[in-house]
Amino acid sequence: MELDVNLKKHQFDGIQKVKYTNNSKDTLHRIFYHLYFNAFKPDSEMDIMSRTIKDPDRRIADRIKNLRKSEQGFVDVKSLTMDGKKTDFKVSGTILEVDLPVPILPGKTVKLEMEFLSQIPLQIRRTGRNNSEGIEYSVAQGYPKICGYDEQGWHANPYIAREFYGPFGNFDVTIKMPSEYIIAGTGVLQNPEDIGYGYSSEEPKKRDKKLEWHFKAEKVHDFVWAADPDYKHIVHKAYDGTILRFFYQENEKTKDNWENLPKVMDAVLEYVNTNYGKYPYPEYSFIQGGDGGMEYPMATLITGERNFASLVGVSIHEMVHSWYQGVIATNESLYHWMDEGFTNYVSTEVFNHLKKYKLIPGITEDNPQLSSVKGYINFTKTGLEEAMSTHADHFNSNAAYGAASYTKGQAFLEQIRYIVGEEYFKKGMKRYFEEWKFKHPNPNDFFRVMEKTSGMELDWFREYFVETTHTIDYALKDFGFESIIIERVGRIPMPLDITVTLENGKTKKFYIPLDIMRGEKKEDGYFNDFKIQKPWNWVNKNYILNLGENTNMIKVQIDISGRMADVNPSDNNFPRPTFADEDPTK
Repeated sequence: MELDVNLKKHQFDGIQKVKYTNNSKDTLHRIFYHLYFNAFKPDSEMDIMSRTIKDPDRRIADRIKNLRKSEQGFVDVKSLTMDGKKTDFKVSGTILEVDLPVPILPGKTVKLEMEFLSQIPLQIRRTGRNNSEGIEYSVAQGYPKICGYDEQGWHANPYIAREFYGPFGNFDVTIKMPSEYIIAGTGVLQNPEDIGYGYSSEEPKKRDKKLEWHFKAEKVHDFVWAADPDYKHIVHKAYDGTILRFFYQENEKTKDNWENLPKVMDAVLEYVNTNYGKYPYPEYSFIQGGDGGMEYPMATLITGERNFASLVGVSIHEMVHSWYQGVIATNESLYHWMDEGFTNYVSTEVFNHLKKYKLIPGITEDNPQLSSVKGYINFTKTGLEEAMSTHADHFNSNAAYGAASYTKGQAFLEQIRYIVGEEYFKKGMKRYFEEWKFKHPNPNDFFRVMEKTSGMELDWFREYFVETTHTIDYALKDFGFESIIIERVGRIPMPLDITVTLENGKTKKFYIPLDIMRGEKKEDGYFNDFKIQKPWNWVNKNYILNLGENTNMIKVQIDISGRMADVNPSDNNFPRPTFADEDPTK
């Protein structure tokens, strides 16, 4: 692409040339593009959704409705040809529908050439100009982007400010801007000697008052850029040679925090590389801009006037997206939890790791994932929960979308770790990345990796936890001298960790697998030295656990680690916990 920016109008003329290969087994008669900037017009689908949903995003609310024409966003497609032949196309909101002059056969490559004009809207959501911290341009989704096509066909989803999905490609982008601007973006700058500004020691060369910034990025599914004349640029070479770049406006709110950020993010890169898979790109940029934090290939836009813990937190989260959105690249619209939930999970582990090694202040937690489990449990009681399998755009509330994507998505991984055990879980997470990078996996692909790694059957858990809003609930029902009766109250069956404390202070640990698992976990970091019991037949509501002769127990606990997402944990212990403010006679 070649983008020529007009600062006075906040627009850029674009020329786009795409070599598109039909890697499917289908013949394509039509093709679709996203025109994301069209969402920033009054009465767009994003505008209507924001004004009519029960809990609007405060960053959007009715702001699009009130935009003046010069403040709106748009993408105006001037022309589009395929192999030199004119195409017929029409615009439907944020989607360009294209009828092809000749079908694209399986395995064939065509050349699509387009001329377009984009207007950058006022900063409202993710992209735009003049954000709240004074960054002039945060340009995400500003170009016509080909929609994803896979075994389910086209995914031409209208944009309402939720998730993204697109094919991988190699990007070669030139951006023309006045020479006082510093540009950060996806990819590797190809002409640093022309640029200066920290990319090289040379001063920028004046060329008709504009510089050409030439970026290349391979095997990415999107391109983002930001521009501001006041950016300070820090370059940090990470432990493995990866170049980390930091772009921010220096002031009393940012100076110390951004100068201290590179060392921490170097440690983050090393931890994630070691435990979850190697970051495959040569560079990554942290760019002040946007309206909070948003991930893009090889870069993120983040607001920068934060305290240090907040700056580190948002930087970790957005960088970890490089693994689960940038490289794994599931269809976020359909499987939002496989991006946001997995990113939340790993980010939480990283944050705890940094505290352990005093890279950031705070107390290390024994299991930092328990907060997500508790958060999910609390949300099940609101009556707002919707299944994780709901399309991201079709949740009834932003709260339900957020809970399914972030909170339950994170708790999901903790349930998998509880089921298969620590060793299989760690191996499975790394294997998942290695086997499915650059391949757009779906939930079944993840489950098959975990099944092959653990030797267990796990489809039952996907069918319950992902595809329904059923819950986990177990209870200690009855006790004898030599046995315990356990009841499954909720619909979701789970294997159980049982801890029995004896009168002499010693403990016995029992592990009850499910028959439908066709296997059992090994010892893990939170429950070990257990005795495996006969499997619980999942259709039975009750299970009798035989303790052996002369067992004088004084305490019994289901899931002493607190990892299992039991929605009513108060009946998981015997004797029942008592509270000082309760009447003991009741």
